[in-house]
Amino acid sequence: MSYRYQTRVRYGECDQQKVVFNPNYMIYMDDATEVWLTSSIARGRYEDLGWDYMLIRATIEWQASARTGDLLDIDLGVMRYGSTSFDVGYVGTVDGQSIFTARAVCVSIQRESYEKYPTPDFIKELLGEVVDWNVPS
Repeated sequence: MSYRYQTRVRYGECDQQKVVFNPNYMIYMDDATEVWLTSSIARGRYEDLGWDYMLIRATIEWQASARTGDLLDIDLGVMRYGSTSFDVGYVGTVDGQSIFTARAVCVSIQRESYEKYPTPDFIKELLGEVVDWNVPS
């Protein structure tokens, strides 16, 4: 199962070449993930899950550049479940043109102690079935 997130590229997110400054793609990925998780929860409060995660690795490859005013669509979904970790894949496009692909490796943690622990089954149900996308590993 995947989720689609859309954002408009703002002037301040671009560099002197008038394209999105590379680190901002990580912000887009983080925003997309937060909205995805929040929209998957009936009450809409991420904090109510009693679960959290931390990013431990991210890989991004660019195929083109997004520019000021572009509507950037980001499709995201879980690409792999491990015992305590999971990989989220991202495919970013503008008007159907591939802009970037990315993979984030995340680990489930206890909210208070930050200790890793097995990803709960209810979280796997919220995030859905594994998607099979060609993104960097």
